[in-house]
Amino acid sequence: MKRYLLALDQGTTSSRAILFNTNLQVVEMRQKALTQVYPKAGWVEHSPEEIFATQYSVAEELMEDISPFSIAAVGITNQRETTLVWNRHTGKPIYNAIVWQCRRTMDDCAQIKGTPLASYIRKNTGLLPDAYFSATKIRWILDHVPGARELAVKGDLLFGTVDSWLIWKLTGGKVHATDITNASRTMLFNIITGQWDEHLLKVFGIPASMLPTVKASCDHYGTMKMDGVEIPILGVAGDQQASLFGQGGFTMGSVKNTYGTGCFMLVHTGEKMFLSDNGLLTTRAAGLPGQTLYAVEGSVFTGGAVIQWLRDEMQMIPTAAASEACALAVQDTNGVYLVPAFTGLGAPYWDMYARGIITGLTRGANRNHVVRAALESIAYQSADVLEEMRRMGVTLTSLRVDGGASANGFLMQFQADVAGVEIHRPQVIETTALGAAALAGLGAGIFSSQEEIASLLLSDRVFTPAMEESERIALLEAWHCAVKRALHVNNG
Repeated sequence: MKRYLLALDQGTTSSRAILFNTNLQVVEMRQKALTQVYPKAGWVEHSPEEIFATQYSVAEELMEDISPFSIAAVGITNQRETTLVWNRHTGKPIYNAIVWQCRRTMDDCAQIKGTPLASYIRKNTGLLPDAYFSATKIRWILDHVPGARELAVKGDLLFGTVDSWLIWKLTGGKVHATDITNASRTMLFNIITGQWDEHLLKVFGIPASMLPTVKASCDHYGTMKMDGVEIPILGVAGDQQASLFGQGGFTMGSVKNTYGTGCFMLVHTGEKMFLSDNGLLTTRAAGLPGQTLYAVEGSVFTGGAVIQWLRDEMQMIPTAAASEACALAVQDTNGVYLVPAFTGLGAPYWDMYARGIITGLTRGANRNHVVRAALESIAYQSADVLEEMRRMGVTLTSLRVDGGASANGFLMQFQADVAGVEIHRPQVIETTALGAAALAGLGAGIFSSQEEIASLLLSDRVFTPAMEESERIALLEAWHCAVKRALHVNNG
């Protein structure tokens, strides 16, 4: 009997393989760090070969204790927007993967803003012109790698987000495909028609022959071999849409926030496509073949990454987990605010040129105050996104959370306080991988319906707002003052 579902979770800082049983409980997990490459200020890259090598090796490690014959299906979830280009004949990447965080094309995007093209992009892709997305990354590779454009025109090059690269490698080059959630983050995909947008391909000079076939998130993506056993790949979704699915967010009004390298809040809007005018993005939600589902997303570029910065660059804490003890060692931040705009600010500001600042420093400020301010900055940014969703008309009574930083009790309580909303943390906080496994399980017939999946998802802890409204408002006002100082638009 097929007893397990294997989720391959390729993230920004690591590759993980997580084994779930048919009750969607974690059985075992393996993880390997991914090298971060910073060629220039604001540039971020990964080695495509290392992405695959780390992802495959952690899957192999799981197989040391589990027979591949017992695995019903594989689900893949991945860092989105990260862009890879490789030769379809040799299988060799022609350049490093340009990571979603990379800002090298921000000047190109700035030239688009305010033009008819920006309006077209907004209306048809649900996105804003930003270096965050894949389109300008692809064009940069074609323009800067010698001979790349000529090879692309000849049909010799393939483009893919990380899911496409993994699928292509795992299937031995037999399948070049992506799912609809990843496609909708490229700034090349028309989320109304469900097709690659011919006008945008022409504008950005990207041959259609480079692009993967777009499938539903629950679909057949070929098979991968482990120890000679062929296992079907039946679920694929970009990390944030996978997380929404893994939180049971199948219907309109379901809201979740993932606390990872960045923070990503999604609200499911069903079959209705909402276009926000307040800095939020419209995207496709994970679903079954034949379904057309949408979500609205607020993206915070720097979430847990600010804690990594304190640990690695500033050496203020020995581990990320130590941040909670530092925050609880003081009553407040002593007036210190940290705006972690290391790669600009995402929703609702969308200022690519904003840069990080620390304000409110006095002689009485110490390490604990700065660490607490860093943690609070994650909650403030997420509260800003939630408020914009409320202004858009979203009605919610609670927020479901996941991701590594959601394990931080101080952060979750402060999030509940400053956002004025009840926080539900699930028993399995690895909901990104869980979503991929659930999609694969649906495809394999392990689960008969989304309702059956929802019945398996249990809460671990609920955080209830305990802060006085006057204090909440005062803290948010001070935060917004700090943000204004970080914005490029206000500082020239």
